[in-house]
Amino acid sequence: MSELITTRIRAHATRLGLTAIAEDPAALIARAEQASLGYLDFLDLILGEEAGLKDSRRCRAALHASGLPHHKTLDDFDFAFQPGLDVRKIRDLAALAFVEAKANVALLGPPGVGKSHLACSLAVAACQAGYSVLYATLDDMAHGRMLRDPRQRGEPGGSPRAQARRSCQARPPGQARVDALNGHAAAQDPGQL
Repeated sequence: MSELITTRIRAHATRLGLTAIAEDPAALIARAEQASLGYLDFLDLILGEEAGLKDSRRCRAALHASGLPHHKTLDDFDFAFQPGLDVRKIRDLAALAFVEAKANVALLGPPGVGKSHLACSLAVAACQAGYSVLYATLDDMAHGRMLRDPRQRGEPGGSPRAQARRSCQARPPGQARVDALNGHAAAQDPGQL
């Protein structure tokens, strides 16, 4: 491929914010040539690369803004540690049907049983699915601390304006939320978990 055309492609891609293309157009073209892709397949390849990169950046930003204490997933959870927990029900929660149903999930149990890990795992799954998340404990909510600057709560996180924006986006479109509470493992409907 001509250096002039490569430079022009990079310039156009940069101007349009298409960073995957701007980064290395020659590599994308080499992949297309190696796979003998047609025009439509090549266009699908480059748009797929851009969409994946944007989704990845959006998810990282949402996780950063969420105030989650950690970004562990359900794959990191040791279900053998809690044999009384119904793994299928937890996996069903990770499918986020409760968000679409505009339902709440409350995880109750004594300290150290994995409530926060499960709540954070569901929040990570929600971020990956495109939802905005705000982590707050029941104590934070009861004392109105979730509306303050996260630096006042000892958390990383940005300006008061960014915190206010996060609190407005705290719940996905279905008004669902995940709260970590003390007690025993249960969902909004006690028969859920």
